Amino acid sequence: MENFWKHIKQPGFSLAPMEDVTDTVFREIVTGMSAPGKLHVVFTEFTSVEGMNHPRGRQRVSERLIVNDSERALLKEKGIKLVAQIWGRNPEIYSNIARHISEEYDFDGLDINMGCPVKKVVKTGSCSALIGEPELAKEIILATKEATQLPVSVKTRTGIKQHQTEDWISQLLEAEPAAIILHGRTQKMQSDGSANWDEIANAVKVRDHANPDIPIHGNGDVFSYADGLKKVEQTGVDGVMIGRGIFQNPWFFSPDKLEITQEERIQKLLQHTRLFEQTWGGIKNFNILKRFYKIYLNSFPGAAKMRADLMEVKSYADVYSYFALNE
Repeated sequence: MENFWKHIKQPGFSLAPMEDVTDTVFREIVTGMSAPGKLHVVFTEFTSVEGMNHPRGRQRVSERLIVNDSERALLKEKGIKLVAQIWGRNPEIYSNIARHISEEYDFDGLDINMGCPVKKVVKTGSCSALIGEPELAKEIILATKEATQLPVSVKTRTGIKQHQTEDWISQLLEAEPAAIILHGRTQKMQSDGSANWDEIANAVKVRDHANPDIPIHGNGDVFSYADGLKKVEQTGVDGVMIGRGIFQNPWFFSPDKLEITQEERIQKLLQHTRLFEQTWGGIKNFNILKRFYKIYLNSFPGAAKMRADLMEVKSYADVYSYFALNE
């Protein structure tokens, strides 16, 4: 299968994979709000290959790979690619699950998580821990590539305790992933401090020298579309991945929309709630929705009170009633 990463109209913008955030519901909401040509790739939540490989664990873990028909139709209409992100440590299991996902699902690519810094994950030797084991990391990439025709990209960080960008990116390039998405923080930094885009620029220089055909996308502390464009110009990256920026503005990928009314924000919140209930009612905890309510309800008089009120609701019906009463 063709490596779509090489054919994204530059600069490419993507929505980062985020735990309990980028499920099929939120991806559909963000995709629906994106302007033509402003969003190119979306990712699933990160999915454990070990969990998928376990007979009893597969059903629960595979929820992360669910794609609603309504989301798929919207992605197709807008020409946006959907990538499944996977994580783990065992190359053989990566191979098994890459093959399984390729045969049983309809994704445009696979992405290997070599960046998550969460301690319980790192303790398993997975994700950003693999920065310290470059030979194993390469083995994982090659095993995954051999098992699928889908393009296999890698999302990672600049180092473990300190930036080791040049050495690490050089190692990754040897395995020829379809693309590298680089977060400008080390594992130790977690989400603290500022993302170092100078290190991302260093990665681009390494790529230009070693293998100029592999796209590099930067990630970290991009809070507006204009800022993303500036980062592209400053560093030479092929694209930008947006993570926490989407929480500040869920309309991020519609940069010409300068004003969002109170009514639009509430309607989007209600759409998200209905879609979440249809998709996950009885499966996922209702309270997951409350983190999204905070991102819709801001920038208008009375927003703070609405946010506080909605932190107290206990059901979907409570949400619908609240807004019906406050019309």
